[in-house]
Amino acid sequence: MDKKHEGERIAKRLARAGVASRREVERMVEAGRVSVNGKLIDSPALNVTPGDKILVDGKPVAAAEPTRLWRYHKPRGLVTSASDEKGRQTIFDKLPADLPRVMTVGRLDLNSEGLLLLTNDGELKRRLELPSTGWTRKYRVRANGIPDDATLKPLRDGITVGGENFQPMEITLDRQQGANVWMTISLREGKNREIRRALEAVGLKVNRLIRVSYGPFQIGELPAGSVEEIRPKILRDQLGIERTPEPKQAPAAKPPRARQIRALDPSKSLRKRPKRQ
Repeated sequence: MDKKHEGERIAKRLARAGVASRREVERMVEAGRVSVNGKLIDSPALNVTPGDKILVDGKPVAAAEPTRLWRYHKPRGLVTSASDEKGRQTIFDKLPADLPRVMTVGRLDLNSEGLLLLTNDGELKRRLELPSTGWTRKYRVRANGIPDDATLKPLRDGITVGGENFQPMEITLDRQQGANVWMTISLREGKNREIRRALEAVGLKVNRLIRVSYGPFQIGELPAGSVEEIRPKILRDQLGIERTPEPKQAPAAKPPRARQIRALDPSKSLRKRPKRQ
């Protein structure tokens, strides 16, 4: 059978192995960074099988590991990228050293904080980022201004900012604190700086933005800067992901217990017991 029609796409294979997202893998292929069985490839339109030898930047790609997902409480002042051209600290500079290679599900900008999901699976990253997933991203937002329902109506109806259309937002006015207002805002897709840009368009300047949930996953009481893995049972219940448990070494079989047989005393064994009267 032609290899083009068996196995799985090279981008999907590398995404599942945690190399990068599928789209980023496609760029890596086009840049000549990926080889299969000793030959550089220049197109992601290639299927690979488990027996193929794949190298990225000259290094072998490990087998895909079980899918894992973490909650991370991103503090303010960190960039959500692997590196920054301005030399600013990124979240990857602050993650625990024993964490495997992970990717972020979506982004939070420099001055935003709160829940950021991390995964070792590029396919899951892509799946959770798609608007078609239908997951709500919920934020607690503090902004300068004194809005009323009329102020927020364009945001609830859907607004266009700089030629970009934003979907209707669910907005609850929580409380007014002097010159600042606290709101809860929910989105079903997260475009670049969407909340800040949309609120600015109606005269409100955001000065604090905290993501409190992403779909069914919540920040809860997780302290700023902390990471916590989501349990496999929750992955199965919420995402339908079955993690293959690590094979456990069977305990060594115990030798059969020898039955102790008492040696019979011939004189006793042949002795007849007196009958009861």
